[in-house]
Amino acid sequence: MGCSRINGRTESHPPSHQRGASASLLPIMAAVFIAFIVIGLAMPVLPLHVHQGLGLGTFLVGLVAGSQFAAAIVSRVWAGRHADTRGPKIAVITGLMIATAAGLLYLLSLQFAGAPAISVTILLLGRALLGVGESFIITGAQSWGLTLLGVQNTGKVLAWVGSAMFAAFALGAPAGTALYGGHGFTAIALATTLLPLATLAFVAPLPRVPSTAREQAGLMKVMAAVWVPGAASALSSIGFGAITAFSALLFVARGWAPWPAFSVFATAFILTRISLGHLADRFGGAKVALICVLIEAAGLGLIWLSPSLAPALIGPH
Repeated sequence: MGCSRINGRTESHPPSHQRGASASLLPIMAAVFIAFIVIGLAMPVLPLHVHQGLGLGTFLVGLVAGSQFAAAIVSRVWAGRHADTRGPKIAVITGLMIATAAGLLYLLSLQFAGAPAISVTILLLGRALLGVGESFIITGAQSWGLTLLGVQNTGKVLAWVGSAMFAAFALGAPAGTALYGGHGFTAIALATTLLPLATLAFVAPLPRVPSTAREQAGLMKVMAAVWVPGAASALSSIGFGAITAFSALLFVARGWAPWPAFSVFATAFILTRISLGHLADRFGGAKVALICVLIEAAGLGLIWLSPSLAPALIGPH
């Protein structure tokens, strides 16, 4: 139960107050969900478009898939400062506008499908822009939630906003496969353009919250504090990159539908975060991370060696 001090007395907030505060997170989660469906739509079909549609090799498949995440990493500090100084809502709106521009580049790349080198270059720019937009949206949404619920609810905010993001991946993957199968990459490009605009119309009427600008820590000081867990997180994310870039090609080559790998992965991520997210607090982050890395390695090996779809889908868990 929350509490506050009034005239020297400590007063407790009723449960209904806390429920109201948590309910204020729902519109932010909805905005994240709608915005990140754009990324989920492209996940299973982008490698197919680059490899089969444009006739390019697996190196470029990996480059196109990874460029979004590289841009998201590079722009994350910029997005955080923007959210702190201009306010979280402005950061989310900025991210949605950038994502719309990425969709327009997707559409432009299709005009040069007969010149694969030009087409994939434009597509790379679109992917990079989408990564920047993603960074602004998720950073702004998390800051928005923390401002509304307070730092004492940091775990709740990060867990639920993150779950909304991966729910979008889980549902976006089969939807993207259906759109691509029926209308080609043009449908993905149109969705990438229009869905952020629809989300923008949803976010614009929401009330703004004050920015949380405060004294900034130096870059080297931050790097010194986080480089060890950051490096471990980066290395352990290689498996996610492999699934994102190449599982669709692997599944299609074996005669399987490509989208279940992404939906199963995202669903398992959400359920694990909700049911086992407390283990790091109980046993320590390093121990839990080590066990999870071993589980990840076993899952990737299972995807590689599976003779049929059913055991292959255990791997993304």
